[in-house]
Amino acid sequence: MAVLKVKEMSNKQSELEKLGWNERFERLAALQGESIETVARVAAVDRDQLLLLNDTGTFRAKLSDSYLHHHRRPEVLPCVGDWVCVEKGLNDDFGLIHTVLDRRTSLCRKAVGGVNESQMIAANIDYVIVVQSCHYDFNLNRLERYLVMIMEGGATPCVLLTKTDLVEPDVLTAQLSQIRAAGITAPVLPLSNMTGEGIDELKRNLLPGMTYCFVGSSGVGKSTIINELIGGGSLETQGLSATGEGKHTTVRRELILLGNGALVIDNPGMREFGIIGVENGIGRSFVDIEALASSCRYRDCTHTSEPGCAVLDALSAGEVDEEHYKNYTKLKAESEFYQMSYAEKRKKDRDFGKYIKSVKNDLRGE
Repeated sequence: MAVLKVKEMSNKQSELEKLGWNERFERLAALQGESIETVARVAAVDRDQLLLLNDTGTFRAKLSDSYLHHHRRPEVLPCVGDWVCVEKGLNDDFGLIHTVLDRRTSLCRKAVGGVNESQMIAANIDYVIVVQSCHYDFNLNRLERYLVMIMEGGATPCVLLTKTDLVEPDVLTAQLSQIRAAGITAPVLPLSNMTGEGIDELKRNLLPGMTYCFVGSSGVGKSTIINELIGGGSLETQGLSATGEGKHTTVRRELILLGNGALVIDNPGMREFGIIGVENGIGRSFVDIEALASSCRYRDCTHTSEPGCAVLDALSAGEVDEEHYKNYTKLKAESEFYQMSYAEKRKKDRDFGKYIKSVKNDLRGE
């Protein structure tokens, strides 16, 4: 019986590894007293319900009241790609999530609508593939914005330039030159769903057990690409499991297991991609400017007006592209503003909490 149990656990671990499970998550689970039998990965989030995926297939779950009580900020709630610990009896319709394991990597953005909060896009991703169309969507500043957030979250960025069949070769060449002139070193793959250019190379680059998150504006071809990767004409959740979850739509983020063992996350088109506090991401994305900054006269140089600024000197000499520099200073200012606003918001929350506590104490006569 003991040998059989060990074999079952080994098989379970092997199946979970196909979903991105590794020794790091196993250690995290053990530190929280959790067994591998309780873990599952978040495949989709539908309001207060989550679709989970484990070695047996897909099932639905809800967050426990205890977890919701102790974790109220949106960015700490489970998102697609998270690993969670869940209780579920054999006859239960829903599982109950009580733990979310610490994320290895993440991708988030500033919440839409001016709210001083962040919104999680995906977690525990290995690569983020930024999709832009050569035809109408190519935007270097937006691309740099994506790359900053990807670098901040710890994933590896890649770029897909789609719809190459709709532009002349010299247009594509100019776009590739702009990307390299901006100091972007991420791999760039031109691709056309119509001619098939780049499709095979993309497929070869998607490795088993690795998680790839596709992001970009609406209409750039993300879902068409993933359809091709799945090998069917429409995105169905059979990529996740054959449980009849229904047709895929891009109104929600979804984790899909491909036939070759790679995992992809499809995303709805994002009109806005506001950044949050991303000092590390900016440093890793604007390597050329950060390297120059180390030679500035003042350590706290803002690279806007100070004498002895190596960045401004390089800009004047034409060694740094002006648009690249402007985007750098814009993203720096946006990041600093968010950090300042967030600190002020937290202070107001703490002050309000102290006020409520003092009122309660007064009512109790303390």
